[in-house]
Amino acid sequence: MILEIKNLKKVYGDKTVVNIEYLQIAEGETVGLVGNNGAGKTTFFRMLLDLIRPSEGSVLSKGENVMQTDAWKDYTASFLDEGFLIDYLTPEEYFIFIGSLHNLSQADVSAYLSRYTEFFNGEIINSGKYIRDFSKGNQNKVGIAAALMQNPEFLVLDEPFANLDPTTQIRLKTILRSLKSERRLTTFISSHDLNHVTDVCDRIILLEKGLVIKDFMKDENSLKELEEYFSE
Repeated sequence: MILEIKNLKKVYGDKTVVNIEYLQIAEGETVGLVGNNGAGKTTFFRMLLDLIRPSEGSVLSKGENVMQTDAWKDYTASFLDEGFLIDYLTPEEYFIFIGSLHNLSQADVSAYLSRYTEFFNGEIINSGKYIRDFSKGNQNKVGIAAALMQNPEFLVLDEPFANLDPTTQIRLKTILRSLKSERRLTTFISSHDLNHVTDVCDRIILLEKGLVIKDFMKDENSLKELEEYFSE
């Protein structure tokens, strides 16, 4: 079991933002987290990554509490927002920096980036721009590619399809599917886009006001069921 959640709560003042009694994710699953704004998705992800501390409960990664060990950082990668980037660097400088954290040479980083030529669509490498001067969509591309450079076993992405053009969204889905089949990558994705989630995920978790309302394996009716739920 790569992830196990037990009695996880986050409370701000008198408002409970996340309240998940029990949840587990097995190795190799691609799980989509959906819900309206304010459902608690980003807060939940930040607790998974020990960026904020829960008010109660625990997040276990391979059986170990993420608050009490750093071992999970060796196999976990994430991109939640542009705050994960170093915006005064160029993309090349940023990728070399991330690579150096994982003992990759500049040649290794260049070889890795060559696999993402289509995904970058000529807008990232050799642009002569700092990351801060990119559009949100292009910042997303940099963050996602940097996360995948770490060759993770467990990948956490918050709204990865947001601000991407349709062609890049399709390319990202292809990348995620190929990584899953190549090396059983476990992926946890939040998204407002029900089409993308049902396209790429095996399992859907519906979060509403911090609670898990539904948790089901995807089938041919999943998109219709989600659309009906959100249209009520």
